[in-house]
Amino acid sequence: MRVHVERVVRQYFAMLGDEMPTDLYELILKQVEEPLLSVVLEKTRGNQTKCAQILGLNRGTLRKKLKTYDLM
Repeated sequence: MRVHVERVVRQYFAMLGDEMPTDLYELILKQVEEPLLSVVLEKTRGNQTKCAQILGLNRGTLRKKLKTYDLM
């Protein structure tokens, strides 16, 4: 996964040219977190307890994130 992230971030900087991004960390988190939650939730057939365990999150934290991305 690391290789893919590095490649995409480098491509993003190349696309921007001399322009410097702001809030890059937040941008990447938003782009990665939603599909990650969605795929793991699908893999666990909607079982939030299993999903939270796989992700290493507290179930309450998971539920908050699922609500944020309208995945509930």
